Amino acid sequence: MTEVLPGSATVDDDDADREAVEQERAKLREFVEGLSAGDIKSGGWFTKLCAQALRSYAEKATWEYFQQKYRGVPADGIVGQQIKLAAKNAMIEGGITSSLYNGTIAATIGSLGGASPATVPAGVVTFMVDLTYLTQLQMRLAYDIAVIYRIPLDVDDPEDMMKIVRVAIGVKSGEVARTSMKFVPDLVRQVLKKYYSGPVLATAKSLPFVGKHLLQRNIIKFGIPGVGIPLTVLVNRYTTLAAGRYAKSVFRAEAEVIELADTLIRRTRHPRLMLWVAWLVINADGKLADAESLLFQQLTRLSRERHQVDDEQLASVVNIDPDEVWHRIDAEPGDLSDVVCAAERAAAVDGDLNTHERAIIAELRNRCQQR
Repeated sequence: MTEVLPGSATVDDDDADREAVEQERAKLREFVEGLSAGDIKSGGWFTKLCAQALRSYAEKATWEYFQQKYRGVPADGIVGQQIKLAAKNAMIEGGITSSLYNGTIAATIGSLGGASPATVPAGVVTFMVDLTYLTQLQMRLAYDIAVIYRIPLDVDDPEDMMKIVRVAIGVKSGEVARTSMKFVPDLVRQVLKKYYSGPVLATAKSLPFVGKHLLQRNIIKFGIPGVGIPLTVLVNRYTTLAAGRYAKSVFRAEAEVIELADTLIRRTRHPRLMLWVAWLVINADGKLADAESLLFQQLTRLSRERHQVDDEQLASVVNIDPDEVWHRIDAEPGDLSDVVCAAERAAAVDGDLNTHERAIIAELRNRCQQR
């Protein structure tokens, strides 16, 4: 049975869309039937799903794939179409799932309490197929959006994997870190060790908590008598649209920072000096925002690749000394307007300039103008 990329069916062909959803549901039913009641109650199902949801998929959902499929369409247009198609598939799946229920799903899930660790009631299988389908769909959508915006993500890297999870599922990283340990029984630890090792294991310990969070969230769709089908369809659509729009906001913002780094490196005539000045500005207020960190990572990478600048002295700095930077400015001959421009853009990457950043920029302009 072939793996279907979200949105690979034509938009106008409802039968093809439904067939694609049914195929994915059939594969996920096999996955769910391999789970135990303990996997579901503990949240360990999510750990297992993560181990298979993206690895083979990432080999197919490449930037080249989307470029060929949407030839000539800008990234924002492709992302919008992927979100729309994913939401449509989520609605189709919600309708299929709801039609299979004869009673209240909350009571069915409650039966897990009396189930043996090795068995899962039939009604729960149907519920879990819905849950795993929606979870996998939203994780793959988040991954798609990152790929379209050319954000490099490695599904085997623990930080990148948790980034996809946080963006797609909407669980705050701090919440996961604080709560995860109490939900990691010995059985789940063994599962984690099977799929992960080293630093990946430390990150993966938070995944069972995410599984419990999603389990509880999914029950809401079926807990109100008389509105099962419309509620399930609408909740599936809403959560998928929300996941897609959030992923777009996160990865598009990162793409803008990466684009800015490329622009600054292309335009500078002083790559080594620009790095020192950018780091001084970024650290002006003693805080390091995510956008600032990403910008500097990209600047150092591009400086190495395009200008063969690998400044070990800067890399060893703990607290940057403004006097050291001013000394470098004063010792550099010629026009430094490119460095001033880079400093201004770096200072604004995380929003409006604060008092400390303005002071650094003012001093920089003054020194460069007096040359």
